[in-house]
Amino acid sequence: MQRRGYLALCGTVCGGLAGCSGDSNDTPDGAVAPASDGYPAQSGTPSTERDIDTGSFPTTTVEGVDVPLAPIDATQYWYREGTARFADARGRAQYARSHITGAVLSPAPDGGADDPVSDWPNDDRIVCYCGCPHHLSSLRAATLIKNGYERVFVIDEGFWEWQTRGYPVSGTAVTSRPAVQRIRGRTAADDAGQTAWAWHEPTGQREATPIAEGGSYTLELRFSDVGPDSTIAVETPAYRVEDSLDALTTRTVTGT
Repeated sequence: MQRRGYLALCGTVCGGLAGCSGDSNDTPDGAVAPASDGYPAQSGTPSTERDIDTGSFPTTTVEGVDVPLAPIDATQYWYREGTARFADARGRAQYARSHITGAVLSPAPDGGADDPVSDWPNDDRIVCYCGCPHHLSSLRAATLIKNGYERVFVIDEGFWEWQTRGYPVSGTAVTSRPAVQRIRGRTAADDAGQTAWAWHEPTGQREATPIAEGGSYTLELRFSDVGPDSTIAVETPAYRVEDSLDALTTRTVTGT
């Protein structure tokens, strides 16, 4: 991602967080007390002990790093046992609406300001997740691996499958699932394998997708509280475009 876009995004993402009614981390005045350790507030019913062969997990290569994609049932087992920390790689507004209970906000790619993960031991098991279903979280995981974290995984099926299965979720809108809006674009063929980004700056919501061979990409946005006239920014290594959601979803974005 080009530096100017990331800095603009980080400034929004690191801003204020709306209160979360019904969140187990709520303070008495309704403001969120952000999670800091990434563990569930309390363990669930003890699970039947099982062996998980993490070496058998498929991987995705992001930024030159092989990131393990963990099946959701394995991550839910770790969650129930309290043997993994969870990090949400999406934007602050998305996190506020619904997130895995106990998970911290650690936006892709670098965690943003005051990232709680930076205080975690490098040998702890860390599970990153997003909703696309795993590109944003793979970007965050790749950065952590580059920084020396030894046991980092991504939920392969993503956050929305976690929600669908009825696993623990907290936030202001835990039962909602925003509709998908698709932005299709094309950039330079040399950008294949890199990342295309989209975000709504007022709320800090973002999405990302790998650029395919030939330079094509499709961004699938699950943004809340945006309408056809909302301004969305789209950025690839070759260009940055800002336009209404309606305009971006009814044409192929090319940067011209």
